[in-house]
Amino acid sequence: MLTLATTTPGEPEIFASLQGEGPSAGRPSLFLRLSRCNLACQWCDTAYTWRFTGDNRPHRDGTAFERGDNQLSLSEEDIAARLLAFLQDRLVITGGEPLLQGAALARLAALLKQVRPALHIEIETNGTVAPHTAMDLLVDQYNVSPKLAHSGNPADLALIPDRLAGWARDDRAFFKFVIASPDDLAEVDALQSAYVIPGERLFVMAEGTDSTMLRHRALWLSQAALERNWRFTDRLHIHLYGDTRGT
Repeated sequence: MLTLATTTPGEPEIFASLQGEGPSAGRPSLFLRLSRCNLACQWCDTAYTWRFTGDNRPHRDGTAFERGDNQLSLSEEDIAARLLAFLQDRLVITGGEPLLQGAALARLAALLKQVRPALHIEIETNGTVAPHTAMDLLVDQYNVSPKLAHSGNPADLALIPDRLAGWARDDRAFFKFVIASPDDLAEVDALQSAYVIPGERLFVMAEGTDSTMLRHRALWLSQAALERNWRFTDRLHIHLYGDTRGT
């Protein structure tokens, strides 16, 4: 069984859209959003995947979500059937933190690849959890988003040296750092230097859930990326659909 997020109570968050961020931005993709996370970013825009009633981890708007309305468990076979009903040849598994459910994801990926061997599977992760061995063999791309100090997570939880080093060695792994202010750039500089992250695989993205804020921050962040030979990514889905589920 896998634990999924929902779009509305009882409806799993499985949808087709354009990938909005990172190296696959603009590509037609199929999305599967899982529930649960081991971190608590104070600006998280999918807090409904983890900040349930009774969870006092900090978040900037303080909203608590009812678990029963925002979480749903389905079998791997059921999920595979739902996903294979779509025509997209790229699957993005996001969260929450998907790698917390690695064994079940391995079973799901195997079912999907049996029917559609060319399916491109991307995993979006905060980079703190090692991939399940069986699942790792079936993944084509990792979008790794380590959380900087402004996320509110302690560094010993969010920036695990062995994991960061492992992702830096994996050519399938692209790093995506969420940036809220110019002060965050020095932290990315230090991480790139410490783990020898190639600029070709390092993206910076403005934090924000509305077009006005994203465009404002893009003005100085894009210039910083140019100066450092990093890659810049926007949040295309926010400009197209707003901050909504299932997009």
